[in-house]
Amino acid sequence: MTDDKMHLGVWEKYLAVWVALCMAIGLLLSQVVPGLSIAINSWQYMGISIPIGICLFLMIYPALLNIQLSEIRKITKAPKPIVLTILSNWILAPIVTVILANMFLAGHDQLIVSLILLGASPCTAMVLVWGRMAEGNQEQNLINTSLNTVTIMVLYVPIVGLLTGIQNIPIDWMMLVISVVVFIGIPMVLGYLSRRYLTSTRGEEWFQGVYRPAVGKVSMIALLTTLIVLFSLNGNVLIQHPDLIALVSVPLLLGFFIVVGINLLVTKIANLRYEEGIITVIIGSSSHFEIAIATAIALCGLGSQAALGTTMGLFWEVPIMLSLVYLGKRLNKRGFWRKETVAAINTTT
Repeated sequence: MTDDKMHLGVWEKYLAVWVALCMAIGLLLSQVVPGLSIAINSWQYMGISIPIGICLFLMIYPALLNIQLSEIRKITKAPKPIVLTILSNWILAPIVTVILANMFLAGHDQLIVSLILLGASPCTAMVLVWGRMAEGNQEQNLINTSLNTVTIMVLYVPIVGLLTGIQNIPIDWMMLVISVVVFIGIPMVLGYLSRRYLTSTRGEEWFQGVYRPAVGKVSMIALLTTLIVLFSLNGNVLIQHPDLIALVSVPLLLGFFIVVGINLLVTKIANLRYEEGIITVIIGSSSHFEIAIATAIALCGLGSQAALGTTMGLFWEVPIMLSLVYLGKRLNKRGFWRKETVAAINTTT
């Protein structure tokens, strides 16, 4: 675990700071250069902003380099934590999210859509960072993220469509499908193919030690650039209506606390070890904010409340996940999870 911790760079360690700083820069630009983001968003194809689409692609592609279809075959070796994570991602989180959205956001359809997009998108990217920081079972981490990448291709559209349909909120189904194909399908295929090609031609060591870190830095820059653009376009709305931030933050925060709390109890009742339990809680409680932001922009526009809501999901998720890492370590010291050594997910094939 020491090596993994050492590879956490300044971008990852202080991500919450960079996110807040980019939000502030975006708000400042909205007042100084109000037409900047509108001009950028005017370059569109089939309703998708080309510059923002490129940034979002660069955000998502590095995460999908992690997918290893061969890892999914190992599920049967220790299925309990994997199954609990899947149930949290695709049943618990969406249900909790839609209930809270109804309770707090009635009459704000786009904010409801933003919560649904977040609640129905299990994370495949930053959980790898949080899992390393928590010193959890890294093979389970990789298996779950690979599985999430595959299942999101199949389940994201129908679950978002079902939950918005229950709320009688019309959405563009074709744009929803296009968003999943463009921002998950294409990066997943390119990530899988480029990983196979580069590891076969340059070797696994070069891929892990050179290529992935370099692409990861590009991903972080793309994420922060997108945040600046989002908040520069939404700046006037935010400044004039700070109540929107407070309004969407209440169900977001409550949703995080409820899902995290339930997952902690479930892993305790399931008698998991810390290494498996903390990964289950982290992955089962986090969202794929990249695809949520991308889909919100494609469905509702760059300056929409839906884009704002998904961006606030990112803003709150970063400090909450960091806090969860330290909470998990503290609970482990107090004997919350099972202590004795047992065979976990076998690291050998």
